[in-house]
Amino acid sequence: MANPIRNAMVYLGLADEEAEELHEPQARSAAPAPAPQPAHRGSVTPIRRAAARPATEMNEILTVHPRAFKDVQVIAEHFREGVPVIINISQMTDGEARRLIDFACGLAEALYGRIERVTGKVFLLSPAHVAVSGDQGELESDVEASFFADV
Repeated sequence: MANPIRNAMVYLGLADEEAEELHEPQARSAAPAPAPQPAHRGSVTPIRRAAARPATEMNEILTVHPRAFKDVQVIAEHFREGVPVIINISQMTDGEARRLIDFACGLAEALYGRIERVTGKVFLLSPAHVAVSGDQGELESDVEASFFADV
């Protein structure tokens, strides 16, 4: 008697009919069981970097004054499109500001961008194709060490 669970799995496409024959007792058939076929694997699509705009096409910088973490969606959508984003977190609670800046750091890392502190509560999120220049009074290690000191 066939296993009803096995039959249901075959019917739903979760198991192969050939695999059912392998689990049956060998007394039913004198022929050797066929070798199991390797599972078919789909093709893998590589992740590509976002298409970088030439520097001459950049004509927009977004300034965001988020009040809650849910405002991060606007930041992410514009940054993915290659728009530099200035984030002013002065109107946020400390906990949500930390979450937002953590998310922005991950976003910058994932899309090959960069995040820089402009003032105590203002950050610049710049895509890979945007070059940012200015005075660097502090060393990079000092900035990283005190990244959340004022948040």
